[in-house]
Amino acid sequence: MQVWLESGERQNGVDLIDGVDLNVDGASLYIEGLQAGRVVDVSNSEGQAMARSLAGSVEWILLEFGEWQMIPIENIIAACDGGPTKVAARISSPEQVIGAAFALQIGVDAVLVPESILATALIAKSQRGEETTDSDSVETEPVSLSTCEVIEVKEGGVGERVCVDLTTMLEIGEGMLVGSSSSSMVLVHGETVESEFVPTRPFRVNAGAVHSYIQMADGTTKYLSELKMGDEILIASDSAMRSGTIGRIKIERRPFILFRWRDENHNEAGALLQQAETVRLVTQSGSLVPITNLEIGTNVLGWSGGMGRHIGVSISAQVEER
Repeated sequence: MQVWLESGERQNGVDLIDGVDLNVDGASLYIEGLQAGRVVDVSNSEGQAMARSLAGSVEWILLEFGEWQMIPIENIIAACDGGPTKVAARISSPEQVIGAAFALQIGVDAVLVPESILATALIAKSQRGEETTDSDSVETEPVSLSTCEVIEVKEGGVGERVCVDLTTMLEIGEGMLVGSSSSSMVLVHGETVESEFVPTRPFRVNAGAVHSYIQMADGTTKYLSELKMGDEILIASDSAMRSGTIGRIKIERRPFILFRWRDENHNEAGALLQQAETVRLVTQSGSLVPITNLEIGTNVLGWSGGMGRHIGVSISAQVEER
C-alpha cells in the first residue's frame, strides 16, 4: 500500500503529495503531469456505479467519500480486484485508515492522507507486512534488540500487574519491551508456549507492574496503567518489529519478582514481573526462560534507548530513573 502525503497546499489545483505533483483537474487525476486516472465521488450509488465502470480502463481511481466509506471502498475493491486498475482513497481521519487498508482482506492500493494522520497510515502499511520506503518514513527512534545481563533477582512484593491482550496472534519469539526505566527495557515474551497446566493465550503478554513503561508502535512510550483498547503497541522479536492493536487490558493483584540488569551501554535498570511460570524472557541464544527460573548472570534480550522521556517522547535533557 502506498502512502501519499497531502501537504494541504493547493495552487492552481495542484496538491504536493510526498514530493509528487498530483493534479486534480475536475474528475481527472494527473501524477507528475501525466494523466493517471480519475477522481470519483462515491458518496452515492451513481458515483459508485461510475467507479465500477472505470475498472480495467484507467490506472488509478481516487475515491472521495460522503457519509459512507467502508461499503463504497469494498464495492470498488471488488470491482478492480485482479485487474490493472489500482484503488486509492482520500482519508481524513485515523479511524478510516485501518478500514481502507484492510477492506475485504485486500485493502486499497494507496491512501492519500493529511500530515496529521501520516503516522497512522504508516502503521497500517506496516500491519500489511509491507516495507516502508524512505519517502514514507516518519521520525521515530529505531528499535533493535541488544543483550542485557541479569545482575539481581529477588522477591518483589505484591501489586497490580497488567496483561496486554492484542487483536492479533503472537508468534514464538515475539513479545513486548517493558521496564521501570524508559531508556532500558527487556523483552517479555507472549503467552504462546504450550503447557500441560494452563492453556496458551497467544494474543497476550503479561507485561508487569502498572508503573512500568512499554514501547508503543510510534516510538513513544506509555505507562502500562495508561494503555487502553485501540492503542498501537510495538511487537518485538530478535528478527523483526511490527505493530499490534490492543483489544483489552487486564489488571489483577499478583505477587512479583523484581530483577535488575545491566545493558550494553552499562546502564542498570529493572522490572517487576508477575511470579508465574508462564511469564518468560528471551535469552541471548533465543531460548525462553520463565521469570521463576531466572538467575544472575543470564543474558536476556532487551533494548537500550539512552534518553529520558517527557510524556512518552524522547528529550535531550538529563533524566535519572532508579
